[in-house]
This record gives sequence, C-alpha cells and structure tokens, in this order.
Amino acid sequence: MISVHRSESRYRGGDDASGIATRHAFSFGRFYDPDNLRFGPVLACNEERLAPGAGFDEHPHSHTEIVTWVVEGELTHRDSAGHSTLVRAGDLAHLSSAAGVRHVERNDGAGPLTFLQMWLAPREPGGEPSYAVVRGIADSTPYALPAAGAVLRVHRLGTGERAALPDAPRLYAHVVRGRVGLGERRLGPGDAARVTGAVGLEAVGLEEAAPAPEPSGTPAAPAELLVWELAD
Repeated sequence: MISVHRSESRYRGGDDASGIATRHAFSFGRFYDPDNLRFGPVLACNEERLAPGAGFDEHPHSHTEIVTWVVEGELTHRDSAGHSTLVRAGDLAHLSSAAGVRHVERNDGAGPLTFLQMWLAPREPGGEPSYAVVRGIADSTPYALPAAGAVLRVHRLGTGERAALPDAPRLYAHVVRGRVGLGERRLGPGDAARVTGAVGLEAVGLEEAAPAPEPSGTPAAPAELLVWELAD
C-alpha cells in the first residue's frame, strides 16, 4: 500500500520573525495529531529553511537518531560532545543523541540554507552520543542506521531513469526536488510516500527538475529522492 502525503499538507512551524521556516510531516511540538505520530521508527521529517544568521540555539536531545540532508547552503553544527563542523549540500549528517546531548544548528553563511531533518527512534535507549558526516554521498549508496533498524538511500533520477526500491516491510520516500513516479503515484517536490509491504517497486524520474538546458548544452539537474528502508 502506498499512502501519499503532499507538501502542502505539512504542518507549518518555525518562527518567521527569526528567519526560520519549518514544515513538519508528522505531529511535532505544538502541532499534535494523534493519527500522525510516526511511521515505523520515523518520528519526524522536517523541512527547514534558515535565513542568513538564523538558527536554533543550544537545545537538548536524547534517545533519538537524527539524520540531516542539506539541500542548499551550509549548516553549522556544534554539540556538547565536542563536534563542530559545516555540513554542505549533498552531505549527510548523523547525530545519535543516545542518553543525551546538546547541540546548535545555524546558518552562518551569506546565502539561504535549506535542509531536511529526519528523526528516528532507536530500538534500545541509552548509550554514548556520536556524530558523523558523509561528504557527497554517492547515488544509491546505502547509509545504514542499525540503531533504528533502517537504511537510507539517495536516488538521483533523470527523466525516464529508474531505480529499484528494496522489498521491505516499510519504506518512507521523500522527494527533495524534481518529479518522481512511484508505482502509479506521481510525487513532486516536498511530497512523501509511506509504503507498506513493498515488492518490486520502482521509482522513475518523470521530468527534468530544472528548466530546459541552456544553449551551452548544460544538462538539467536530476530529480532527487530520499528513501528509508525500515525493518519494522
């Protein structure tokens, strides 16, 4: 079964006056929906847009696996475990908050910052916090999250290109950019699909994600799709 959740149905959050615009896919903070609390281990999928100089001051997390995908700009990350880094477009960052950690997320750059942040529940609580960044993750390369029983893949699809999705009890797919076909469903930027009992499912790029190529022949950017394979 495929349940499509459109971009426009996301909950509005953030603080416009502080330069923070947020769209929540699941019940989050003051936006409470008892029928939309999670999908398997996925607790949150937040689209964040930070103006230059904006950000989230130091705040705590615990017992949560937090995966961040930067779409545009540079994200400054600092945490109480001593990690400090810049996460750029195409990079994947993973913060395992374990028994507890505090961190800061900011846009210290001159341009806008857009990132997608996904929270997953670990199978077991506790442990020591950790942080890792994968620079420029390659297409379809799996990023395993054993603590949550999950694997993330990034698929970049030109028009007509296909990618086989794993057979799994659950899949959570989010379109970052472009348009993607998933079975008989058509998804656009910001749309997501929650899939149960996937067998033989393919994703296909439906059209170019950018305007027609310039006279120089520069090709248009492909569609970009994030897919979580969830064990339960």
